[in-house]
Formats: sequence, structure tokens, C-alpha cells
Amino acid sequence: MSRISVVTGGTRGIGAATAIALKDRGDTVVAVYGYNEERAKVFTAETGIASYRWDVSNFDACLTGIASVEADLGPVDILINNAGITRDGTVHKMDCENWQAVIDTNLGSCFNMSRAVIGGMRERKFGRIVNVGSINGQAGQYGQVNYAAAKSGIHGFTKALAQEGAAQGITVNAIAPGYIDTDMVAAVPDRVLDKIIERIPVGRLGKASEIARAIRFLTDDDAGFITGSTLSINGGQHMY
Repeated sequence: MSRISVVTGGTRGIGAATAIALKDRGDTVVAVYGYNEERAKVFTAETGIASYRWDVSNFDACLTGIASVEADLGPVDILINNAGITRDGTVHKMDCENWQAVIDTNLGSCFNMSRAVIGGMRERKFGRIVNVGSINGQAGQYGQVNYAAAKSGIHGFTKALAQEGAAQGITVNAIAPGYIDTDMVAAVPDRVLDKIIERIPVGRLGKASEIARAIRFLTDDDAGFITGSTLSINGGQHMY
């Protein structure tokens, strides 16, 4: 059965790989992006996946955006909360703006987007939500108190929402990627990245397609007995 899937942060990195994987399964996929319109146009031209623009950190924008998607395509069955940003810095140097931006985008968006689709999922007795956390939300990371707090919050959010949705046929799970070969990781200085790779037992960065494969599995119609789980995909760097 073809499902309608929405992927936030869906035109780059893990989000793009996930959108493509879900489309290849036969889903009708929407990739939500926030600011890089040129990249979104290229992504849509290359993949045929529709891209919609709105700010996932804004509650009203999410309600309006989902309403637009559902008017165009139909009810949303699957939601991938993948959007995320970094604003790194140690606490004694971090300003409130950089703290709040990361909390609102990385964690607040999970509430905003889930709130926009959960009512319809409950009515139809089916839904799949996957929230993308991080190894740094499990283990912490120097200079990333905002990012680690937001990603850690995602794991608690997932477990609580899973309990709320279970009786209505809605599963809610999380993925906790390690260091993946994306634009975000590419921005890390080489000397730092080399040290990170040294700590990964498999000896390499992960691939976005490896995360997408797991998300595709968790959102399958046959994955209804898996809920409230966090799947760590980090090459053995953090066993949790």
C-alpha cells in the first residue's frame, strides 16, 4: 500500500537519503526544507520528490504546512522528524539565541510536526513516526550542550509519544546516528574528524543510506510491534 510520507530536513544528507528510500518503496514523499531553496530545486529535479518550504521550529507554520500537503496529496501516514542545526560553543561562551535556536529546531520541531499529524493518524488508526536523535544525545559532546540537550530530549519524547499512540496503531521510534558522512560532519575540521574516526570501531564514518535503510524498516506496515525504541547506528562508537 502506498503511504504518504513527510521528511523534515529532507533535501540534504540523512533526510534526502531517507526521502529517496521511501520513494523507492513506493511512498508518495514530501521533503520539507527551511532555507536552501536552490538545493531544494535541484533535489526535486533530480528525484521527482516534492519539496515544501516552512520553518519547522514555528508551530503555526507546521500546522499550515501539513494542511497544504494534505490538501495536495492526502493524509500523512509517516513522519520523519530529521531537521536539525548546530550552533556549537561551550556554555560560558554560548548566548541565549544559539541555545534556543537549536532547542527549537531540533527538539521543538518534533512536537510541532507530530502535533500537526497525530490527530489524523489517531482517526485512521495508523501512523509511523521516526525521530532522528544522535549519539551526542546519548553520550554528550564537548561544546554541544544545546545540541546534546535537544537530541537527548528527542529520545524521551519518543518514548512518551509511543505510549500515547500505541493503542491507535501509531508507532514512534528514534534513530541515534553516530558520525555520518553528511555536510554537517564535513564542516568539522579534519584534525578533529580524524580523532573521531579513530574512536569508531568500524574505522569509518557512516553513510546516510545506512540510516535511511533503518528508517525505511521502522516505517514499514509490518513494523507495528516496534515502538518506543531507539536504534543506535554508530559503528560501535557508543554501545548504549
